[in-house]
Amino acid sequence: MGKIDEKLENLTAIGPKYAAKLKALGIETVRDMLYHFPFRYEDLSLVFPIGEAKVGQLVTLVGKIKKIRAGRTHFKKMPLVTALFEDKSGTIKIVWFNQPFIGNNIKEGDELRVSGKLASAKDGVYLANPVYEKASRVPTNAGRIVPVYPETRGITSKWLRWKISDSIQKHLREIEDLIPPAIAKRQQLMNLHEAIRELHFPSNFSNIEKARKRLAFEEMFFIQLIALRAKNTWNQSKAISIPIKEKQIKSFVSQLPFKLTNAQKKAAWEILKDLEKSKPMNRLLEGDVGSGKTVVAAIASLSVLNAGFQTAILTPTEVLARQHFDTFSQILKKFSRRIGLLTASERRTPFAKNTLKNFLGKIRRGELSVIIGTHALLEDKVTFKNLALVIVDEQHRFGVEQRAKLQKTAISLKDGLAGKIPHLLSMTATPIPRTLAIAYFGNLDVSILDEMPRGRKKIETKFAGPQEKKAVWNFIKKELRLGRQAFIIYPLIEKSEKIDARSAIKEKERLEKEIFPEFKIGLLHGRMRPKEKEEVMKRFKERELDILVSTSVIEVGVDVPNATVMVIENAERFGLAQLHQFRGRVGRGKYQSYCFLMSDSDLAVSSRRLKALEKYDDGFKLAEIDLEIRGPGEFIGTRQSGLADTTMSYLGDVKLIQAARLEAQSLIAFDPKETKFPKIWKKVQEKEKKAHFE
Repeated sequence: MGKIDEKLENLTAIGPKYAAKLKALGIETVRDMLYHFPFRYEDLSLVFPIGEAKVGQLVTLVGKIKKIRAGRTHFKKMPLVTALFEDKSGTIKIVWFNQPFIGNNIKEGDELRVSGKLASAKDGVYLANPVYEKASRVPTNAGRIVPVYPETRGITSKWLRWKISDSIQKHLREIEDLIPPAIAKRQQLMNLHEAIRELHFPSNFSNIEKARKRLAFEEMFFIQLIALRAKNTWNQSKAISIPIKEKQIKSFVSQLPFKLTNAQKKAAWEILKDLEKSKPMNRLLEGDVGSGKTVVAAIASLSVLNAGFQTAILTPTEVLARQHFDTFSQILKKFSRRIGLLTASERRTPFAKNTLKNFLGKIRRGELSVIIGTHALLEDKVTFKNLALVIVDEQHRFGVEQRAKLQKTAISLKDGLAGKIPHLLSMTATPIPRTLAIAYFGNLDVSILDEMPRGRKKIETKFAGPQEKKAVWNFIKKELRLGRQAFIIYPLIEKSEKIDARSAIKEKERLEKEIFPEFKIGLLHGRMRPKEKEEVMKRFKERELDILVSTSVIEVGVDVPNATVMVIENAERFGLAQLHQFRGRVGRGKYQSYCFLMSDSDLAVSSRRLKALEKYDDGFKLAEIDLEIRGPGEFIGTRQSGLADTTMSYLGDVKLIQAARLEAQSLIAFDPKETKFPKIWKKVQEKEKKAHFE
């Protein structure tokens, strides 16, 4: 290991004090420092003669300090350093406020390069708080395109520039360029060392983009290698083949109280064809809220059930687990009653509750064919007789290890399924932009539900500031008197001194006393016991409650067709995807539904998120806007993805991602035994340990 991977506290140029501060930025080694890229640049490359510089311009001047004096301002007694700076074209006054150390660093006669903005005062033009460096040094902080870095207390961009410049000179060559020359040539990629140097100290703005493309391609290339490697491993595994019994499936579909959309038919057929294969399915079912993913999952479960095997459905919350249990019990009741619910608080079948021992025995003996549950399904005491399909709902809410554990559940030798693994269907109601799907689910086949069920009315969505609040309350009363119901969502459970936002508990009391005294109001939040949550939801579904006051716990898994109004208080505090999920809790019945985005601030109406939600009801369009607003790092979680912001900015480039994928496929085909490029495969294995792929 060279100096590039040594801990910074061991280097005399850094030391323990600064190493501790750099750790807050995720910088622990010299390599980390070299990959700590700027988030923006300042163009200080234009050098002006003093005589030609104009007020308001950002300029770089090169000259000599003629005079310098340290003192204090008249009023606040702030430290003040003033200097007279000259070149062949004239002189100018320079002022540094609250930087007394400058008086010790700069002496009369010093030749400097200074960059800053020209300002004017009664006594003439001056340069305020310019950055400076000795004119004899290679331009680093002035006289060039200057990098501006993410900073932390005690670590400035200026300090980072010096240290990174030093690290580039001493250690850049220790970084190995792993992209094969043939690929770099085909894709017209900049050399890695040149790319890193240009990102920190660019020659021009064009080179910044070329350097970013080089780093982004490399990261995408390794992501695709990991995804394709995982897919190849998956394809080499064996699963039980589930024959398609079209007559039974058609009988099921014909008895549904609604017609399937074309998207549902297509997705269901893709899944059934996958289940028919002897290699395990690995498919993502992606659909907007209310697009009908559950019935597609039910068709897959019915096919597995008809073949005599078991399906496990894993959900992130008890509310969603019970919702699925009720739905599956209802729509499959003419075909099977062998459905079970297992959560931390209960175990149930359509006909009775069970003791835990009895319930687990039914799973183990195969007496239950469809088992729906939460994390409780992942416990070691849960074993299946012949698990052939695993469905993971809201898959992004589970860790890789959790999903893998259920999928790799041991299968009984008695049924001849030894060595075979279950088919896997992941579902998400959070639409994912196409580029992210290509990049992050390259190892999955994807089915998309991009149609809403027939007859579904568009939810009217409006922003309501402080002045409109009374009108909203009156509108809700009108809906309630027609027999409808309403949700009111708050960002907090209890009032917080640190956060200026309304709380569910406090507001429920206020609503009962002051706004809706004639109506019954229920409360739902994450701290309630599962039994309490279930009781509240049951009362709301059975119309014993008119209004449900809730926190974000109702984001998924709540289906009340009679609810027609969704009010989201402090809407500016929620993300766009979350707001869209909330809105999807209404509009599920035959009545026109409404969503009000409430705020105590009139300024919130200018929020791009809220405007987008008013204008669009297409979750895929909103996902693209969300990606633009928050950036890919926030959209998928930079920490989770492990990608640098430099790479993140290229997630919108479909061509780059597809090129990386094609090159990765070519490399795998050329080196199937992973011997020709050992360093590449070593890097892949290192990344696999951190990557979020199945």
